Amino acid sequence: MKIIVCVKQVPDTNDVKWSKENNIIREGLINIINPYDEYAIQAALNIKKLNPDTKITLLSMGPNCAKDVLEYGLAIGADEAILLSDKRFSGADTCATSKTLASAIKNAIQEYDIIITGQFAIDGDTAQTGPSLAHHLNIPVLTYVKKITDVKNNKITAQCERENEVLTFEGAMPIVLCVLKSCAELKNPKIEDYINAQKKQIKILNLEDIQSTPDEAGIKGSPTFVQRAFRPEVNRWCKKVKYDYIKEILSHIREENGKEEKMQQQ
Repeated sequence: MKIIVCVKQVPDTNDVKWSKENNIIREGLINIINPYDEYAIQAALNIKKLNPDTKITLLSMGPNCAKDVLEYGLAIGADEAILLSDKRFSGADTCATSKTLASAIKNAIQEYDIIITGQFAIDGDTAQTGPSLAHHLNIPVLTYVKKITDVKNNKITAQCERENEVLTFEGAMPIVLCVLKSCAELKNPKIEDYINAQKKQIKILNLEDIQSTPDEAGIKGSPTFVQRAFRPEVNRWCKKVKYDYIKEILSHIREENGKEEKMQQQ
């Protein structure tokens, strides 16, 4: 069995700073592996435990520094990694990103049974790349995967979260799975794992290597325009209650209801 795990390097959103104009200050940001993608790698490793002949390939698109997240994935247990790195890939939205990943899978990797992605990327939170990738490859997709319950006979069974329930779906391979953080339990790599990861291959491919075109990649292939990024304003009123909190809360509710009734009468 062959599994492709799509991973992304993202800025650590816990360390994001904003300018007076409400723009993200990108200088000095620390980059990390997208947290959902880390669970995607672990989900692939869990499948490999049941199918020891499984080969796991990591696939990422980004600058040369994105090799750091691939090295981390190799240390966790992936077998090989591919980095799509070309200046013409920069500025891609989810549409261009999914097209570029699909071109790499079809023309450079070619053979695969399962593609696993994180359901979200914390720098965009669109949840569009996985389903778009499935569309370009013309294969089925399961989204919001909470747990992979079975993998056999070229079929996958998974529990998927929906708005008010968890449903079980079965899909035929090849298939794309977009996983949530609950789909696997993370395990931290040891020093020897990093040492072994250095022996594994990271292949770097450009636009020509994956047989893509400049018009479909990067900014040229991106129909999305981000007008501005800003910090949302949160306006919440808070009242601290120290002593007879039940009496104070009831008094506050009565007072607010009285104000609302007066406004309605006016």
